Amino acid sequence: MKKAGKCIIFSAPSGAGKTTIVRYLLGEFPELSFSISATSRPIRGKEEEGKDYYFLTAAQFEEKIKKDELLEWEEVYPGRFYGTLKSELERIWSQGQTVIFDVDVVGGAKLKTYFGDQALAIFVQPPSIKELENRLRKRSTESEHSLRQRVGKAAEELTYAGEFDKVLVNDNLKTACHEARDWVREFLSA
Repeated sequence: MKKAGKCIIFSAPSGAGKTTIVRYLLGEFPELSFSISATSRPIRGKEEEGKDYYFLTAAQFEEKIKKDELLEWEEVYPGRFYGTLKSELERIWSQGQTVIFDVDVVGGAKLKTYFGDQALAIFVQPPSIKELENRLRKRSTESEHSLRQRVGKAAEELTYAGEFDKVLVNDNLKTACHEARDWVREFLSA
């Protein structure tokens, strides 16, 4: 795949606040365009097809893997795939925009390796695992089993922080948003 423009990668354990920070940045920088990920998980709450994710069945996702239509992908949980469609980057770069990713930790590390200096990779870290668990409980979107899976996975995901350019500890959302904004502004102007 042709590497056409700059990218900003946000990754974090689920519940660390990356999506909220990415939404803030999209409001601050008109030159950013959100890369819509593909997933095989069901729609949650008010999510919309083609806006929040491209929702695929596991079989459809596996077909895209076979056809090499994904830049990166991960089977995050059994039968739950997440990934980045190559066509999504082509769409954004053809509009002269900078891609901003909101992806899982493994996907973020893969994207940073692929794009190198063309990408700014930011790892959003919760202040603690306990606080992460509290945030996930407040969402009320997870079963107890799913919540336990996510909290357990977060401990492993925290070990990836060193593979990113910046680590953003989200213990105060406003402060975290402003710090991210400053890093993105610096990267875009370089």
